[in-house]
Amino acid sequence: MARLHISKDEWDRRLRNVQVSKQDLDRLVMDYLVIEGYKSAAEEFCQEAGLDPPVDFQSIESRVEIREALRRGDVESAITQVNDLNPEILDTNRGLYFHLQQQKLIELIRQGRIAEALQFAQEELAPRGEESPEFLSELEQTMALLAFGTLPTCPPELSELLSPAQRTKTAAEVNAAILESFSQGKEVKLLALVKLLCWGEGMLEQRADFPSVKADLGIGGSGK
Repeated sequence: MARLHISKDEWDRRLRNVQVSKQDLDRLVMDYLVIEGYKSAAEEFCQEAGLDPPVDFQSIESRVEIREALRRGDVESAITQVNDLNPEILDTNRGLYFHLQQQKLIELIRQGRIAEALQFAQEELAPRGEESPEFLSELEQTMALLAFGTLPTCPPELSELLSPAQRTKTAAEVNAAILESFSQGKEVKLLALVKLLCWGEGMLEQRADFPSVKADLGIGGSGK
């Protein structure tokens, strides 16, 4: 099958014919501000655009504070704030609560509080591992960290637990759970649209030469 060739002028003409309402664009912007945690900007934009608030704006600030608490390793504060925001989040999500307890154990080990960490693991995490076999591998890996602590000889797969990326991973999981509890998407819709764009262009590249939007955005593409 012969490849199609779409000139830039034709491509631009087709793009101009695509109608996107201002309301849809406003909602995309609001979605981004809410999910990324820009409370003040979301409040101002909501007023300027005449939109109904998609969530309680105070919950945005609380969610950001929880995320930052986890990123600095303050798990107890994060758990307290999650419960203040919505106690059902941890009551109904065993996996999330386990990962928060796991993060608390990691922080105790990071601080060198080994005796306290061992007691916490035995009293809090071990019973959860027995009740839920799906957590056993993660529990065993974290418990193995007790033998090494922060020693230079700590295996790479264990030292990753002590990295900032582990805190960020836990914070992201909590953030997603909070968003879901407020019936809000877990991922910025604009990002989902970019992924859809990349998929669509990938399909089109198999049949045609055209000015790639992906290339204009600096995310790859044929650039033809």
